[in-house]
Amino acid sequence: MKELKIGNLVAKVPIVQGGMGVGISLSGLASAVANAGGVGVISAAGLGLIYNDISKNFNDACIHGLKQELKKAREATKGIIGVNIMVALSNFADMVRTSIEEKADIIFAGAGLPLNLPSFLKPDSVTKLVPIVSSARALKLICRRWIGEYGYTPDAVVVEGPKAGGHLGYSHEQINDENYSLENIVPEVVTAAREIGEQQGKFIPVIAGGGIYTGEDIYNITSLGADGVQMGTRFVTTDECDASDEFKQSYIDARKEDIEIIQSPVGMPGRAIHNNFLQKVKEGLKQPKACPFNCIKTCDVTHSPYCIMLALYNAYKGKMENGYAFCGSNAWRAEKIISVKELINTLKQEFSNKVASLQTI
Repeated sequence: MKELKIGNLVAKVPIVQGGMGVGISLSGLASAVANAGGVGVISAAGLGLIYNDISKNFNDACIHGLKQELKKAREATKGIIGVNIMVALSNFADMVRTSIEEKADIIFAGAGLPLNLPSFLKPDSVTKLVPIVSSARALKLICRRWIGEYGYTPDAVVVEGPKAGGHLGYSHEQINDENYSLENIVPEVVTAAREIGEQQGKFIPVIAGGGIYTGEDIYNITSLGADGVQMGTRFVTTDECDASDEFKQSYIDARKEDIEIIQSPVGMPGRAIHNNFLQKVKEGLKQPKACPFNCIKTCDVTHSPYCIMLALYNAYKGKMENGYAFCGSNAWRAEKIISVKELINTLKQEFSNKVASLQTI
């Protein structure tokens, strides 16, 4: 595997651990991945729930929680630590400002177009900015705004295919349409990134995610031009993942037919593991009385079958009867809990085996 270079940051292993909220990727998982040579990522979603003992004001608790998680990660690793911040979050701006003030290495921003992200940088800021897109068109749109308005070129780009976990940047029809497969969109995004990078005199690495599960998958997608990969699902069933044991077990217990596409209260499709909670939602037995957090701009409590932040927080805590697990399309393949180091070594070996098999042909 080649190193992944994002500006002056160098990841010995070209793997970005996907940001998973609520609470699935915090400082524990992120620092373990960074120590193993990859890019560890803390999810900013729902931190106000996890740190609600600090303040009953959700946003204040979110800011405090992000500072604490970055501090804990920094104490545990000298590696690369990023923060994943959903554009759809009501406190997107506060989470971005906090990440920059705390000198997070990278901000990954998706679940919407982060058109104003460079506006938060100060002259002495060191944080890299990486948008998450689902098409070359989205990357071009972001670059046009960033370069035209702020004179800033993305430091890298993550392209997520429809096999990713959590919220998806695709319509229900596109999710199973081969034209929108990661294998089809990666070359288009690579071409756009190379053209824009050449014009701006700055190399824009392309990181591909969504359904990447093995070292062979990493080889195949980097053969299409990607400079690195983003993996979320595979890191859930690790010792260091910050989720509850019950959350991790839901992956191990899942069958292929349990992985389903749901309509999130956020207004986007999402991929999750079917359980009793989601069954009750289908039967119309869930309905929030009020919105406790106002955490997501696009969430309308009058039409939402449940509070997604509470459901994901409950799952993180192991209360699966009151929540559910987001996951990628390959979650059903999980068999056991292993360490992050063992996982990275396995991926490296699988990658090497693929290279060796091609050399013998």
